[in-house]
Amino acid sequence: MYVKQLLRRCNEILSPKGQVMKRTALYEEHIKANARMVDFAGWEMPVQYTSLMDEHKNVRKHVGLFDVSHMGEVFVRGEKALETLQYLTTNDVSVLNEGQAQYSLLPNHEGGLVDDIIVYCIKKNAEYLVCVNASNADKDFAWMQKHNKGAHIENESGIWSQIAIQGPAAIDLAAKVLGDEVRSIAGFHFKFINYKGSKVIVAATGYTGEKGFEVFVKNDFVAVLWQDLIAKGKNENVMPIGLGARDTLRTEMKYSLYGNEIDDTTNPIEAGLGWVVKLTKGDFIGKEPMQKMKEQGVQRKLVGFKMLDKGIPRHGYKLFSLNNEPIGVVTSGTMSPSLDEPIGIGYLRESVSSIGSQFYVEIRNRMVKAEVVKTPFLMRS
Repeated sequence: MYVKQLLRRCNEILSPKGQVMKRTALYEEHIKANARMVDFAGWEMPVQYTSLMDEHKNVRKHVGLFDVSHMGEVFVRGEKALETLQYLTTNDVSVLNEGQAQYSLLPNHEGGLVDDIIVYCIKKNAEYLVCVNASNADKDFAWMQKHNKGAHIENESGIWSQIAIQGPAAIDLAAKVLGDEVRSIAGFHFKFINYKGSKVIVAATGYTGEKGFEVFVKNDFVAVLWQDLIAKGKNENVMPIGLGARDTLRTEMKYSLYGNEIDDTTNPIEAGLGWVVKLTKGDFIGKEPMQKMKEQGVQRKLVGFKMLDKGIPRHGYKLFSLNNEPIGVVTSGTMSPSLDEPIGIGYLRESVSSIGSQFYVEIRNRMVKAEVVKTPFLMRS
């Protein structure tokens, strides 16, 4: 049932109608593994291989491999690289040294979000990699070019692939395949590593709440790396993981998904992303409306909640006070495979958003009680 819901959501938000779907360089590997393929952001991607439940639990207990090659890679280079990124993004790029990365946002002039991104510093002040969401790659690139301050901005998404290695055994598996050097990569740091004569970027970032890496590799080497990880990961119980489990894993951590928790109308302050908005760094796009919201306070707040009555919250379901007043909307929801209970993320009116506050989720014309809880739903080491 959840997979069907996910497919509807993919088609609803991300899939350009009438377009021929793109395929990653790992498409044949997915077919060999009997993956169920779906249209996601215009890409033919695996939604599951065995079952969402098995794949989710394997990442939490062992290690999983994700094909995230549909994500975009935009390089910003030159003397004006830092100045350009400082203006384009909310976080302070100037604090990054070579080999460091940061989560950040691409805002619009109204304080909404063009996308959420990760910025990797390859050469301080002179070369940066910006990883963008698949559904926004072309939009982001056009936006960055439009507001360029003189940098050389190049969209290299067509030549790069990505594999995410996630789970408690991820570091051991990566070390087997890529060398023990990966063990020294701290969170939100990265290294260039030689793999079978090809230079790859191994970054300690991820979207599951587990230990692990995201490996940027050229298209012509990605299948070799994937096969190597599968072959050498048998003792670690490695499994390929589809989009379905990727979504439930990030929901348990209350990680925002573009198109659900954040979009062009979302101010990051109300989304709980104020920690990546550096208002003191100088001028940047959208600064004024963000500063205004921070000073005046938010009208709504992104919260995590659990169901007190029977029912599973889904994207778009309306939220009501105990007096039946409309007070918000669900952005993401699922039956948590790790907790074996339904959880959700949503925007609530600020006055009723504190932990312990109770409200109703309208599920198929029924008012089902829920409660705001502390997040992440699942604590990880």
